Amino acid sequence: MQQTQTKQIQQVMEKAQAALHRNAWFEAERLALKGLDLARVARDYALMARIVLPLQEARRQRLQLALDTKKVVIVDQPIGEEFRAETGCFLVQPPTVGADARRIRLAALEQEVPVAVVCREPKTRMGQCPIVAIGQVTIRTKIAPPKNWDKPTMAWFVGALESLGDAAIETLDRSIDAMRQVDALLARLDAIPDHERLHQELADACKQAARDIAEGRISPPRVVDESLEDGETFDEEEDSDI
Repeated sequence: MQQTQTKQIQQVMEKAQAALHRNAWFEAERLALKGLDLARVARDYALMARIVLPLQEARRQRLQLALDTKKVVIVDQPIGEEFRAETGCFLVQPPTVGADARRIRLAALEQEVPVAVVCREPKTRMGQCPIVAIGQVTIRTKIAPPKNWDKPTMAWFVGALESLGDAAIETLDRSIDAMRQVDALLARLDAIPDHERLHQELADACKQAARDIAEGRISPPRVVDESLEDGETFDEEEDSDI
């Protein structure tokens, strides 16, 4: 990786750490994501692994603020352009769908409002409750419904969040090389950014990719365009094994 790229990433992560120390969770998350993207373009997997930790911490703190409200709000109306987020936990259900849940989450991030969002679908004939998260990939799983469908408990809501992240990990193709696993995990985190173990899996995959490259088991493709000005990057086509 070029020295200028290394310096740029270090500067970004110094700002991210400073934001964490100020409890500026949203700023820290944005900066950590920027650093992660820059390291990914440079294919510095060891650096990516180190960046995952502050990203996970910023998201953990942001999520806790939402969970501290100890109230689950059901959303069953379309999300309009003028939507203003409020701190809390939101359960999206028909006629609204997974795309609405994602809109709530992204709007809350932009507005710097701590929220947690789960989307559920109608019960199956077997009485299970499908839940879904949408991002670069779609993650769907089934869990037991809450005892009171109209008044789900916070414990059920948190369990649903955990189940979505667990499903994202379980669907990962472990037969592909570590670099492709990194890409697949990043896509899953785009859909489910509030799952701690998913971050840990990403860090582990990054470390493995770094070892594989160092020991010559895999060779990273050249993805940096030398014609770009310092600091500019371009998006790669996302790999997905879903």
